[in-house]
Amino acid sequence: MDTSGAYGGGKAGGAFDPQAFIQRPHVIVRAVCWLFSVIVMGCISSKGWRTDSDGKDHCVYNDDTNACNYGVGISVIAFIASVAFIVGEYLFEQMSSVKTRKHYVLADLGFSAFWAFLYFVGFCYLSNAWGKTEKPPIGTANNMQGAIAFCFFSIFAWVACAFFAFQRFRMGADAAFAPAYEVEGAIGSPGGFPTYPGAPDPQPTYTEPPFSQTAGNTGNKDYNMRQTLILFFEVVATVVDSAKHCSCWG
Repeated sequence: MDTSGAYGGGKAGGAFDPQAFIQRPHVIVRAVCWLFSVIVMGCISSKGWRTDSDGKDHCVYNDDTNACNYGVGISVIAFIASVAFIVGEYLFEQMSSVKTRKHYVLADLGFSAFWAFLYFVGFCYLSNAWGKTEKPPIGTANNMQGAIAFCFFSIFAWVACAFFAFQRFRMGADAAFAPAYEVEGAIGSPGGFPTYPGAPDPQPTYTEPPFSQTAGNTGNKDYNMRQTLILFFEVVATVVDSAKHCSCWG
């Protein structure tokens, strides 16, 4: 992954390399999330409903309509989000604004962590409903168990997305936009061209005190880490509070 630009992305305006784009860890994990969402959605949609003698549809998961709707719902949104984030990975290299990249990375981090939590809830919900199912229709067991299994796998896929986004956030804009007080090749700078013999130095070189810049960078990184953790726990607290008051739990 090219980390020469802000937030772990390449320099804006660079040439697009399809092979390098496909090999990016962010793109690979997003494609896995997309595939898992298709499997969960397909398993529940194809075999998750049964029709009784009255013509009414019932969910195979213990006749719990909310269970089927929940599994399909989070998978449909995960499908759309995965495609959107893959497109965002392509546009990420074209973003010249550091603020735009920061907002994208924060959106990626927040959504990925939130959806990992929703898949965890879905895994527990569907597993509990399937355990209470007494007589599932013939030929539906594999699909129902497959949906539960890929809900479990999706947890780790979305956690991986959140982890990569968190790594990007930590990188920040330091690598590409660090202040340069000296220009290489300028008179009086390290590596500059010397003047004629005996001429006075027009611009004496300035030597920074040892460890001053390193300590400052370390302090900034620690502050960014604390702010990121505070933001992450606020998002988790909001998700937990929303899950407690969600109407789908009755």
